[in-house]
Amino acid sequence: MRFQLLGPLALADGPDTVVLQPSKPANLLAALLLNANSTVSAGYLQRAVWGEEQPATAKAALQTCVLRLRRLFAKHGVTGTAIEAVPGGYRIVAGPPTLDLLAYRDQVRRATAMDRDPEAELYTLRDALSLWQGALLANVRSAVLHRDEVPRLAEERLRVVERVCDLLLGLGRCGEALVDLWTATRVYPGHERFHEQLIEALYRSGRQSQALAEYRRVKDFLREELGVDPSPSLRRLELSILRGEELGPVGQAALAASAPGRAAPVVSASGEAVGSGSASGEVVGSGSASGAVVSRIVRGETVPQPDAEPPGSEPAPAPASGPDPAPAPAPAPDLAPGPDPATNPTLVTAPALTSALTPVAAPAPVTVPPGAATGAPSAAGACAPSADAGIGPVPGVPHFTGRAAEAEAMAARLTAPPSTGPADHRALAVVVSGAPGIGKSALAQHVARQVGDAFPAGRLLVRMTRGDGEPRTAGEVSAALADALGATGEGRALLILDDVVDADQVRPLLTPGGPPGTGPGLAVVVTSRMGLGGLIATHGGWVQRLTAFTEAESYGLLLAALGAERVEAEPEAAHRLTVVCGHFPAALRILTARLLTRPGLRLADAVDWLGDDPLARLTLTDSPGHSVTGLFDRALDRLDPRLSQAFTHLAQGPPELLADGGPEHEGPVPEAVREQLADAGLLEDGPPGPYRIHGLLRAHVRRTARIRDRRTEKV
Repeated sequence: MRFQLLGPLALADGPDTVVLQPSKPANLLAALLLNANSTVSAGYLQRAVWGEEQPATAKAALQTCVLRLRRLFAKHGVTGTAIEAVPGGYRIVAGPPTLDLLAYRDQVRRATAMDRDPEAELYTLRDALSLWQGALLANVRSAVLHRDEVPRLAEERLRVVERVCDLLLGLGRCGEALVDLWTATRVYPGHERFHEQLIEALYRSGRQSQALAEYRRVKDFLREELGVDPSPSLRRLELSILRGEELGPVGQAALAASAPGRAAPVVSASGEAVGSGSASGEVVGSGSASGAVVSRIVRGETVPQPDAEPPGSEPAPAPASGPDPAPAPAPAPDLAPGPDPATNPTLVTAPALTSALTPVAAPAPVTVPPGAATGAPSAAGACAPSADAGIGPVPGVPHFTGRAAEAEAMAARLTAPPSTGPADHRALAVVVSGAPGIGKSALAQHVARQVGDAFPAGRLLVRMTRGDGEPRTAGEVSAALADALGATGEGRALLILDDVVDADQVRPLLTPGGPPGTGPGLAVVVTSRMGLGGLIATHGGWVQRLTAFTEAESYGLLLAALGAERVEAEPEAAHRLTVVCGHFPAALRILTARLLTRPGLRLADAVDWLGDDPLARLTLTDSPGHSVTGLFDRALDRLDPRLSQAFTHLAQGPPELLADGGPEHEGPVPEAVREQLADAGLLEDGPPGPYRIHGLLRAHVRRTARIRDRRTEKV
């Protein structure tokens, strides 16, 4: 049994997670776990449970809460963790295996000791950040904890996020750093260190005009909102960009911050945060990946820590110019802003919406032609494209619900003994396919996290598609895997090849020898919108085709994301919301994120609000990339133009068009065309006929056609 604090307060036992309902005992448990292995005074616990104005019976009621917690532990079989009554208060005993906060701090401490190996430190920090599962203590209704504890923990994460970005810059992987920094600067607009890192990454990537535009944007914000000027380090960086100077070695100052003899960053040996708390209680996330900001702050995937400076001092900037500038600028790299977030619908929470998940794509940057920026080198200090861009540890999936049978079957398949067939035969383990936004990546990542013990050599998530929708080549991925797997341990490894475009993209990776660096017994999970029947025919394996949620699964997602208190107060309205969303996982994720940002909105009112125009309202205003319409548009853009035209015709016509015969005045749509559209995840299996189109997708096509027709009307 494991306690989860880095997100909603929950108890986890393997794949099963129980999110505690908001209550006084939940407040007490959170206060004890936040100070695990230390005595917490009864007075502080009473304030954490009841607030500053406590009832006269608070002392006796506290003992009752402790008793209720002990019964809860017994009910769920919690062993090895106990609430002890000690002089002056209470203490809960826990360790890294039983409390995610302690596991996170332990990972960060181990990463700090890897200062001579930036790659290993980066990998370890990303793995630590994957433990964050959404908005911190979202189901704990304690004003004292949210005032005193949440900002302190958020600051711990921010420092690690800064450190991850510093490491990426130091390793020359500016494209990966940009993914996290675009989100971090928007979530924390007053955090100047993130802006400095973003501007440096843009400039080193040969995008001088964008770097200057970003500087002016943050300068305007600081003056208009806070009445202050940019920091000296930001101003020095701007001056270097205006002069077209080459910056010093990438991230040298930042990487030196963790060298022996410097103050240990992030947390002390006792686990206390170093530095002042953040004023904000928001959590940076990813997936991440997930990270998360990493892709995590978003996607839970990436996250850094700033230079180790004394609390309250300004972080040491990367030198604007140095005595040993890079000898020659390199061409602007091919940036990989991250995967399509819609293919991995793992976002859930919204005060810390961008931290969830698993992955938010950075805004599409404007490409600056080489030499277009006056006096600028094509890349200052040159950030070379990362060899392993798009590869990282498997992020956690916050509030994963449903898919119990599928997850169990996948876990059994992956943990089965390796095939004993011929040495030249390598079978695929699992292909997870289905419509865009159906939850393929979420299922694959969730199962991979659950079966981690079976893969001591590690688990890697490989993004097979760039943020702009272009597929990565097999050769590029193979080279990156050789580097990534070379740092793992002995034994079996698990690869998730995520968002595969077609079978030819992965066949070279499944040759008899396997990807370079892989050992015997490699397990592979492929997620794709395509059925990939040809790949199964040539390499064997097992297929898990996902469809929309059942009604029970949809309701379970609302319970997990919004909390039982809110959902069970209006169960009928909650069921109606799932119907409006068509039980479509991506739509439900976006809906819960919007509802979390509007806690005062009744679910019954939300039904009418959403039902008026579901496609327009199933989007996140602060992150337009997360929308049902954008998800469908990206899927249709991948189609061959003739198939796209045929699908538009089917979606605009009557359902009978999908039948074998078709209406008499229309004639049938060729079966081969329908098969290709079904294989692409755009047609679902019947009834009533052999195929059907999901209601949201049909509505989107018709809405898009109406908008296009209005735009082409003559005035």
